[in-house]
Order: sequence, then structure tokens, then C-alpha cells
Amino acid sequence: MQIRKAAVFSNRAADWTKERISQLRKQEIEQLQANAGALGEDGVAALCAEVLRERPRPRGGAAARAAARAPKRRRLVSRSKAFETRGVTLQDARTSWGGVRKSDGAVVISLWADAIESAGGACSYLLWAPNVRGSRPWSDAAAGKERLDHCKLMLSGSRAEGMLVYGEPLDGFLPEDRARSVHGVDPEIVLHLSIECRGDEYWAVWGRKQS
Repeated sequence: MQIRKAAVFSNRAADWTKERISQLRKQEIEQLQANAGALGEDGVAALCAEVLRERPRPRGGAAARAAARAPKRRRLVSRSKAFETRGVTLQDARTSWGGVRKSDGAVVISLWADAIESAGGACSYLLWAPNVRGSRPWSDAAAGKERLDHCKLMLSGSRAEGMLVYGEPLDGFLPEDRARSVHGVDPEIVLHLSIECRGDEYWAVWGRKQS
């Protein structure tokens, strides 16, 4: 796992011991805690919370101590604004779920946070699959075809970054197609992705265990 402005999992979650976390700065621990929670690594998030509780309290009276104890709320922004922070202008601000950064050709995509699958220390996300007998009509829509183009770019070697979208899904629809509500994107978390072809499907993967 690397710690940077937008930290992501790149090593085994089991490697993050309390002693190792204690060596980080407060801001780094908070970022690690946020990313661990987003990726379902509750054990790492709990260790971060424990280390933060044991840190010396800031001076400044009861108000300052209360502010320090208050949980950090996730700051969400619109999808188009989140992409702007990554140097990408969306082709269609309403329907596009990804874009290409002109400065370096990197593909930046948004992922529905609750649709992430996690197993064995790795995370994966189904980016695109064919519309078989009407199972995924979004794949044939303009936004779905754009996602397929982005998948092919990533497969050809383009760098790939992912951002997490939070909201409430709508039964019977892919979140990329339609959702009950979209709360926004967390611009503080950036996932560095790889891509795999599984049959006719394209999957984003990250956080793979190191052998």
C-alpha cells in the first residue's frame, strides 16, 4: 500500500500493523482510514481509528478537542467537478463515466463504490460486458460504447485511474445507467487500476496481493 496525497491499497491489508500505522503523520492516517473504509478493509480502518484516538490531543480548549474527535465527513463533489480535478473534461457531463486526460493520455473513470467486489486482498469492478439478450442495454448506449473505448485504451497500455461514486442504486438498472440518487464523487481517493479481459467482459482490478 502506498501513502500519497490520494493513497490506495497496493500491498496486503495484513501488512498494516498498528506499529506501522503509528509511524505515519495524522493526515496520512486519516487518508489511509478513508481508503480502507471505501474498499471494505474494516480491520485497517479500525487500527487507524485506534491510533488516532491515542494521539496527543491538540491544545486550544474543549472546542478544539471536540473538533478533533469529530469524525471526518466525506467531501463529495459532482462527477464533472471530480474529473476536472484530475485534468479531464467529460464528453457528456450528464452521461459520461470516464474521459482521457490530454496531458498524458491516461484514462480516468468513475466507479460505483457499492459495486466493487473484494476478495483475497484484491478489488475488482466490472467495467463493461456485452448486452446479451437485453441484460445490459447501457452497454449499447453512447455512454456504454464510450466506456468500451476506454477499456480498450487501458488494455493497450494507457494508464488508468479510478474515482469512487456514492449514491443509492435503482433496482433493475446499472448505476452507470440510472440510479435512485447520486450523492457525488470523493475527490480525495484515486485508485490506480489495471484491466483484465474475462471472456467478453472488461474488469478493473487493484490492490492485488503481492506474492
